[in-house]
Amino acid sequence: MSKILFDKIFSEHHNYPTGEDISAVDIILPKPIRFKNFLDNEYKCVWIVEEGGKRFLHTKYFIGTDWLKRNEIAIYIAPKLDDDKQQTNYLEMLFSCLRHSEVADFTKELYEIKFEDPPIEIEQKKDLLTPLLIVHFLQVLKIIVRKGLKKSYYKVENNLNSRIKGKVLVSKTIKKNILKNKPLNTFCNYDEFGLNGAENRLLKNTLMFVQKYLALFPNYSTMASRIINYCLPAFQQIDDTIDVRTTKEIKTNVFFKEYSEAIRLAHLILKRFGYNIKNLETEKAEVVKVPPFWIDMSKLFELYVLGLLKDKYHNDVEYHFKGIHGQEPDFLLVSEKDKVIIDTKYTKKYKLGFYNEYLVDNIRQLSGYARDIKILSRLGVDTNENQNIVLDCLIIYPDQDASETLAEDLRADKVNEFIRFYKMPIKLPTINA
Repeated sequence: MSKILFDKIFSEHHNYPTGEDISAVDIILPKPIRFKNFLDNEYKCVWIVEEGGKRFLHTKYFIGTDWLKRNEIAIYIAPKLDDDKQQTNYLEMLFSCLRHSEVADFTKELYEIKFEDPPIEIEQKKDLLTPLLIVHFLQVLKIIVRKGLKKSYYKVENNLNSRIKGKVLVSKTIKKNILKNKPLNTFCNYDEFGLNGAENRLLKNTLMFVQKYLALFPNYSTMASRIINYCLPAFQQIDDTIDVRTTKEIKTNVFFKEYSEAIRLAHLILKRFGYNIKNLETEKAEVVKVPPFWIDMSKLFELYVLGLLKDKYHNDVEYHFKGIHGQEPDFLLVSEKDKVIIDTKYTKKYKLGFYNEYLVDNIRQLSGYARDIKILSRLGVDTNENQNIVLDCLIIYPDQDASETLAEDLRADKVNEFIRFYKMPIKLPTINA
């Protein structure tokens, strides 16, 4: 099976309006590759446009790898802000935002994995998917451990002496006891209530799996070791052997919502390696096979900013409050001191000072939020009393030349062309390339 990785021109940090000329490449892409097959144009990952007899390939704000020509030509897209000297540390971004347990509720739409498609061979260092799943799993597991592991009923099979409990396993009792002259012993199957249920065994099994994976990559394990050391003692008395097939129908309690997310992530991690720990050995190779996947960097940036805002403003930050007709600004700052409508834009254009149609569209978007009666009401504005109020609007964007992650003054950088509009650069964590 031929697998040619086609990534030489697709690092996704270009700003060419026409896309990349791929006329010389034998690729037919009849329709865009879309994130989770969402129809909105905002979710287009890769698409081809024909103009003037040439074909141009366009990309958006998604990173990952996928087939352009099944089993022959694949595309790999790196984080938008990467260059030859430094790379975006997207794992640290995820670590940062998931320190707030409520942020975990918004991560389900962060990535897509296409297990049904043929795997793609990429350099091991370009495997963005596996570390992300592991970091996500560990952060959710930490929340579970902090709250306390749940107890449940689970089946136990024991060879009891001089007593019977639950269901007698007749065949096994005859074979193992009666025929071996142990007439007082009886094999029984019964329910017990405790921590050693299927859910906790799956989580421990995955935790041990993750620990072995991280042992192969010290650069990842340094970041995760504190969480592993925090979680392991809670699972000390729990078995790590389990038939994974028996866990697929686990029903979780609404009071333990993190369990459903942790179990989902556990299955994704184990499925990534074919439910076989021996497959970890192949990860030492320079080239590994991964299922096609996409990570929404604009969503990750949004969640990263949410974490930073919660660090500073705590519960005064409202995430994706729905206005009239479903309008949703990224954040509302609803403190007594500050009332600000905030939106994130994962783009370089604000850094470059482009006051063009793209920025004007953002201004119009936030202006619409600032006139939404439902949003104004949430911000404590009485529209009956004051019809002329102008609210502060802030756009946050990435800039690796910025001096800090979140400025103390949200209104430090004014957009001079508009009343009470501001922009703020945020420096993202990086690692040396």
